[in-house]
Amino acid sequence: MIIRKLFKFENAHIVRGCSTQRCSQNIHGHSYKVEVFLESNYLDNGQMVYDFGLTKIYIKDIIDSFDHAITLWSGDDKEYIKAMKKFSSRWIELPVSPSAEQFSRVFFILIDKILSLSLMNNNERNVTLNSIIVHETETGYAQCFRDDAYSKLMGIIDINSIIFSDAIVDEWKDKEMFEKILSNKQLVLPKKI
Repeated sequence: MIIRKLFKFENAHIVRGCSTQRCSQNIHGHSYKVEVFLESNYLDNGQMVYDFGLTKIYIKDIIDSFDHAITLWSGDDKEYIKAMKKFSSRWIELPVSPSAEQFSRVFFILIDKILSLSLMNNNERNVTLNSIIVHETETGYAQCFRDDAYSKLMGIIDINSIIFSDAIVDEWKDKEMFEKILSNKQLVLPKKI
């Protein structure tokens, strides 16, 4: 069975190297929608694949990190990156360009890692990430599956190279969340929310 949870965020970026000049040469924003599809062949004690309330902990914090922030590509012009960090307290630096395709891959890798590190407390079993859809506009989206997320052909995404600004980290429920993810430490889900 597959379940879906929808998240939303507002974000600004530049996608260098794309065909559209407006997109590749100008900071612009989108109202993103992110669909997270989880699957399992089992149901927990509440007869659910995964309680949607649990997504409001680590998964929501990761996605919400991008809300009202600017996403930067570490391969962009160094002066541009420096200026954006100087004039915005909420920024994320990614090792890939912030296209919808790469957003979907980044979210897949991070959420997949969160699920693998989560200590389940309500008899959840074999809960895996099926796919991520990132809607950049009302008419366009990118969907990422496991093979896409870890594809060498699309480029390996090193999550150790992702940097969240202090202003973003300060808003997380667990300030050490990303450090735990990077060091493969267990993420404890509450028994009751």
